Amino acid sequence: MSSITPHYRSVTQLLQSRSFAIDEYQREYKWERRHIEELVSDLLARFWGEYREGHLPKDVSSYGEYFLGSIIVTERGGKSYLVDGQQRVTSLTLLMIHLYRIARAKELNVSATIEPLIFSDNFGEQQFNLDIKERVPVIRALFNGEAYKAEGKDESISNILARYDDIESLDLAGELGDALQGFIYWLMNNVGLIEIEAANDSQAYGIFETMNDRGKPLSPVDMLKAYLLAPITDEDLRNRANSTWRKTVLGLVSWGEEPDAERDAAAMKAWLRAQYANSVRERKAGSVDRDWELIGTTFHRWIRDNESRIGTGVAQRNYEVMTEELPFFANAYQLILHASTHYTPGLEAVFYNAHNDFTWQSTVLLAALDPSDDQTTVRKKIAATATFLDIWLMRRTTNNIRVGYSTTSYTMFLLVKEIRRNTLPELVDALTTRLAESDPAFEGSESRGRQGIRDLRLNQATRRYIFHLLARVTSFVETSSGKPDLFDKYVDRKVKNPSDIEHIWADKFERYEAECTSPQDFDDWRNNAAGLLLLPADVNRSYQAKTFEEKAPHYAKQNLYAASLTSAAYAHQPQFESFRTSEQLNFHPYEVFGKDEQVERRELLLDLANKIWSPNRIADAADE
Repeated sequence: MSSITPHYRSVTQLLQSRSFAIDEYQREYKWERRHIEELVSDLLARFWGEYREGHLPKDVSSYGEYFLGSIIVTERGGKSYLVDGQQRVTSLTLLMIHLYRIARAKELNVSATIEPLIFSDNFGEQQFNLDIKERVPVIRALFNGEAYKAEGKDESISNILARYDDIESLDLAGELGDALQGFIYWLMNNVGLIEIEAANDSQAYGIFETMNDRGKPLSPVDMLKAYLLAPITDEDLRNRANSTWRKTVLGLVSWGEEPDAERDAAAMKAWLRAQYANSVRERKAGSVDRDWELIGTTFHRWIRDNESRIGTGVAQRNYEVMTEELPFFANAYQLILHASTHYTPGLEAVFYNAHNDFTWQSTVLLAALDPSDDQTTVRKKIAATATFLDIWLMRRTTNNIRVGYSTTSYTMFLLVKEIRRNTLPELVDALTTRLAESDPAFEGSESRGRQGIRDLRLNQATRRYIFHLLARVTSFVETSSGKPDLFDKYVDRKVKNPSDIEHIWADKFERYEAECTSPQDFDDWRNNAAGLLLLPADVNRSYQAKTFEEKAPHYAKQNLYAASLTSAAYAHQPQFESFRTSEQLNFHPYEVFGKDEQVERRELLLDLANKIWSPNRIADAADE
């Protein structure tokens, strides 16, 4: 065993001047948004727990450490082959690339320190630490801030791009403010893991199998089960509770096309937060974790420490939790999962929020449920709450207000407490009132100085939300005019010819010099949401450089929202005419499309948004 060498490595020690590879038979990079959000949220929580206003970057050297677990490697041909740990190493690399890019943009000294953790100079060429042949091009593109198309690439490439987008959407620069540079130094030097180096592949996989099979410690789910079973001494009741628990956990883990060994824990965190969390970490430096955070890390220990509040610790209550309460919330959780991935009539808002990658959705949707609710009531409560989240999210994103995991955690805690076990009428009233009292509207946010949807422009941070906005607007116009609801088709990125964002104005400043005072003025107008459409990718590529007059005949053959720019949409379309007349919407065709025309279209887009995301939809969802 002397050839097995464990070492503690800080992030700097792990990544600097290293070259990591994986064998071809290793699985793909599989992390989902929730994994990224949990990692970043945990890192931020630990950092904020020690940071004090006025601290300088050098002060973080005295902060505590944060442990990321272990990885297993074997050395071969000058490279470290990851037997276990590619998910974390890949995710860490993506996080470091993002931090490098924002530090460089802000001209922070730390950017030069980050660079060697991402690549090394090999005779004038960049050699990335994640030296996996198929993935190097996407890593290089992200590092250099270049666009990269995932079409036709393997699953890992798509996931790398998606997870990097997730990291960007968390807006760490905005979240950390003046503490950004200190956080980066702390991450590089105070965060680490154990690297277990094996002498050869056989030994490495032997260690992996031992750690993940025979020597695998009990999971938090296992420990919670043991705690709940302990006081149930009646053999029949104990067997029944154990059998129900196993069936419930198996249903969670095996749900969907691919089993997920962490899904049972994710469901239990959502259930316990939704139903029992009564406190949250204060939003100031030096604060400690409370219910909301502790459930997210050690829920098995939290429920034991709070048994007087929950009523657990006695046989009858523990039996009830195992055989009634957990199965009820597990079934509701699976209903939410299904509606998140399948466009389900009556639960469309769940799909919308999932498309917007709102990770808190499952927790919030479970909050209003009561184990005594019948299935009809469960669906109505989920639909009403999901509709609220849909409106709340879109009001914020159209005002460029962050909606990431960490940013919205406190607000979601407050919402969960407010609606916990509400009756359906109470729920509708609470959600409608909360929307009426919230500041951001599609017209803007006075407190934040935002102009709302009229000023919404396409950029790296807003792209995903504008894509969603355009798909919703397009779908609404079509369904209101008697056509099929194709929202799920418009947002499906896996089809051969997916929808893309189309600029009505081609990227030709010289065509608009008479209207635009500068290239920046041109870009601002060109990227405004009212100057964008959703078209099939091949159409977008074929006509993107043409003038509006040349594009218009092709728009006429596309979706109704795009076609509404042309006279073709107004001929022999009685249901479209009825829709725009009854809703008093200023649809009309254009011969040209300049600034004045776009201003008109901005007002139309605002009117559409207020109809699509009307607060009245909450009551409608509860009545369906």
